[in-house]
Amino acid sequence: MKQGSIGVTTENIFPVIKKFLYSDHEIFLRELVANAVDATQKIKALADSGEFKGELGDLTIRIEADSEAKTLKIIDNGLGMTEEEVNKYINQIAFSSAGEFLEKYKDQLSSIIGHFGLGFYSAFMVSKKVEIDTLSWKDGAEAVSWTCEGNPEYEMGKGTRTARGTTITLHLDDEETEFAQRGKIEQLLKKYCKFMPVAIAFGKKQEWKDGKYVDTEEDNIINDVEPLWTKNPKEIKEEDYIKFYNYLYPGSEEPLFYIHLNVDYPFHLTGILYFPKIKDRIDVHTDKIQLYCNQMFVTDSVKNIVPEFLTLLHGVIDSPDIPLNVSRSYLQSDANVKKISGYITKKVADRLEEIFKNDREQFEKKWDNLKLFIEYGMLTDEKFCERAMKFFLLKNCDGKFFPVEDYTKAIETMQKDKDGRLVYLYATDRTEQYRHIEAAKNKGYDVLLMDCPLDPHFVSLLENKLENSNFARVDSDIIDNLIRKEDREKPQLSDSETDELNIIFNKVMPEGSHYIVGADNLGENGEPVVITQSEFMRRYRDMASIGGGMNFYGELPETYNITVNVENPLIKKMLEEKQDSCGEELNDLSSKISEAEKTRKDENGEDTKDDDTVKELRGRRKDILEKFAEGNTLLHQVTGLALLSNGMLKGKALADFIRNSYEVVGKAFTK
Repeated sequence: MKQGSIGVTTENIFPVIKKFLYSDHEIFLRELVANAVDATQKIKALADSGEFKGELGDLTIRIEADSEAKTLKIIDNGLGMTEEEVNKYINQIAFSSAGEFLEKYKDQLSSIIGHFGLGFYSAFMVSKKVEIDTLSWKDGAEAVSWTCEGNPEYEMGKGTRTARGTTITLHLDDEETEFAQRGKIEQLLKKYCKFMPVAIAFGKKQEWKDGKYVDTEEDNIINDVEPLWTKNPKEIKEEDYIKFYNYLYPGSEEPLFYIHLNVDYPFHLTGILYFPKIKDRIDVHTDKIQLYCNQMFVTDSVKNIVPEFLTLLHGVIDSPDIPLNVSRSYLQSDANVKKISGYITKKVADRLEEIFKNDREQFEKKWDNLKLFIEYGMLTDEKFCERAMKFFLLKNCDGKFFPVEDYTKAIETMQKDKDGRLVYLYATDRTEQYRHIEAAKNKGYDVLLMDCPLDPHFVSLLENKLENSNFARVDSDIIDNLIRKEDREKPQLSDSETDELNIIFNKVMPEGSHYIVGADNLGENGEPVVITQSEFMRRYRDMASIGGGMNFYGELPETYNITVNVENPLIKKMLEEKQDSCGEELNDLSSKISEAEKTRKDENGEDTKDDDTVKELRGRRKDILEKFAEGNTLLHQVTGLALLSNGMLKGKALADFIRNSYEVVGKAFTK
């Protein structure tokens, strides 16, 4: 029996291994199975090269858990190790055999997964003692045993194995005995090893017999050694892709489209990505792409490997060229990662453009599910945006689809304003904005439907992309102002008359918002009162609500524009009632206010105003106007109808309006 100290650069590396080397203890099983796969792949490579002339035999890797003994075994029939190799690769921590072996046999070997060294020492995260029993493939080799109890001291002697390969036995720590339970190990094997390229058996398949599950003679193979992404796309049927998706994401709806990735230069990458259906556009799930390294599961968090918008996709990416177990900053700066990210973006754009060109009908049918994903990509990735402008679809309120260029041509005759600027009208809700949409259609205009959560940001992007154009929500102003064909004559109101309108209408508007009242000539048949929100403020409030560094706008109160149509007979009638009710008193106060506001010289020759007198007179005028507003039925009805049409009447205000409406109707019938 030989004794010695493991060659490490620190007095005791084991606490570091247990606490800091890996963020998650369960990763130890992946590392040990990966080493067993490496050993098996290596013996196959030696056989292919003719260097190993013996029988390969059964190469299945076997996992054995014993809950009573609190042990876990990983057994392979790979190339095994000699005493010299155990010394070199086990006793010198972090010295990996994979690199030099791959260089020597690179023509025969397709994949080396692990780094036999630190990967092996991950076993000590869960074990108080680890044993190795190994027999090399080399002629004349003797079995070697190695034992270590989680400190730099080890014992090495003659092993008991009679067949080529390695058995690793973990004697689990008392607090880690869950890793000897069948259910826990089966869960981890399915998570990390379900696609590894060598068959892995965990116990026997079971069947129901005599009221209980019993083992059969058949091995319980937990992995698929040839997953779909490793096969030639020409040999794969459509239903195979759907079946694989259902295997990865049980219970999910069928995906919209898929992309099969396969590249050998300048990096190695395979995989299959799926476009999932997005039912709730707010409830978007990311981290559904599984990253593998030569069929070994690594992570399902790929934000630093693919562009952020691609994390909405589902599927598998497999590449040996992505560095593992390294910092995020390293991933972000790694050249291979950047190349891979760019390649995947290009392939996604290629696939979408291909479907757009070759199967337009299907593309349009699935557009509502694709739109969020494509907009997200265009907003966050400039190169993708350039490509996507070719296949992005605009959908109007009649459900018709147009490529951006075609839509521009379709509206450029009718929807240019007097300054030659092209105005794209849009709605976010066909039901709530119905009357505004109809008003636009009556003018011969077309209205887009922009009901995606990202649309507030996206319309700003389109404004930057499309020359001499702007987007306006159809309810952001009266239609003649949204696409102004000519200058209209505004009502000639004095400052006093404008101020009176502002006081009257603000009195009958719901509290909590800010209202800007103005007068306009909208014709006798035009609505008496029109309530709108300016495109600028509303859009930036919407953008702030879903992020984007515009929280300032989100904190501002809601602001509405109240347009009073002074040509409407009802407004004329209301203004007449105001004049009859309090006209003389108001005229008298207006004269006094005007006189008090006149500039005069003080004893030093400087201009001054009697501010206190002006405030007192304005206060009296406001009281008179608000009293009139409170009692004027016609004013309440026209403003109530305007509020109702904008969905702004709720609770008590709505109940009061309905009651007042019945009273107005009743009076009309009793006359």
